[in-house]
Amino acid sequence: MGDNVEMGVYPTRKALEIAEELGLDLVEISPNAKPPVCKAMDYKKFVYEQKKREKAMKAKASKVVIKEIRFGPNTDDHDYEFKKKHAEKFLKDGAKLKAYVFFKGRSIIYKDQGEILLLRLAQELEEYGKVEQMPKLEGKRMIMFIAPKKK
Repeated sequence: MGDNVEMGVYPTRKALEIAEELGLDLVEISPNAKPPVCKAMDYKKFVYEQKKREKAMKAKASKVVIKEIRFGPNTDDHDYEFKKKHAEKFLKDGAKLKAYVFFKGRSIIYKDQGEILLLRLAQELEEYGKVEQMPKLEGKRMIMFIAPKKK
């Protein structure tokens, strides 16, 4: 008999005896199955392998990076173009973009200008990303999310 002896059908006491004879632990693999599935194996080795697999999976998972760009409701063309170039770079690098217009003091009366500015940005960045969330007013900020296009 090898390391991983299938125990499936043996009664529990018999399975424990077999595991002890082999100098291994009896590990319950699937408790909800009828009858429960167990294996005779080295438990510490099993836990180590499981942690190793989880770590490898975590390393493969891609982390979502969100970059922010802030505008004012009356941002002039030069500043707008400068910030748009940064937005293009962020989207090309695969990061999500959070563009927002911040309304200071009484500038909240220019909500429509802020929305126009964000929609213009979305239109001009259309080839690099797609709008994930349309401009939405949250307190003193109007926020819009743009996700990068898949390559």
